[in-house]
Amino acid sequence: MIQVIPVRNDEVIILEELANAIWRECYTTLLGIEQVEYMVKKFQSKDAFVEQIDSGYEYYFLDVDGAKAGYLGICQEGNKLFLSKLYLKESFHGMGLAQKVLKIVVNIAIERGLDSIYLTVNKGNVKAIRAYERFGFIKTDSIVTDIGNGFVMDDFVYSYPIK
Repeated sequence: MIQVIPVRNDEVIILEELANAIWRECYTTLLGIEQVEYMVKKFQSKDAFVEQIDSGYEYYFLDVDGAKAGYLGICQEGNKLFLSKLYLKESFHGMGLAQKVLKIVVNIAIERGLDSIYLTVNKGNVKAIRAYERFGFIKTDSIVTDIGNGFVMDDFVYSYPIK
């Protein structure tokens, strides 16, 4: 069973360690070690998480039977919920956990009276794209974002309407 547990301020360092492990394990092949190292430092570090939380982001550990299987990051933006991060350790892939977490995210959006959820996903992340499409997310855009240091994020934007 998966539980979504809010990250407390004193646990941000644990979140950083989890992010470091997942990103190196899951994204080095997709992005290359240099870009992974850069993105981990820029977006998945303790300082980055604190800054994001201060600007309205909410972070959750994804706990499976007492093990930290991954993490989730969301941010309400007007009448939309931005699903910023949904990452699982590779050993937890293929268990249907992402689908369960997405249902939880939808319930959060419903409870808040929001109209939709949106996310960005790397165009080469076929497994994640399949999971989002299987759930019912619809591709709405294609974007390239310069993140500095010669790197870009080449993403699709997906949206999920709340009925």
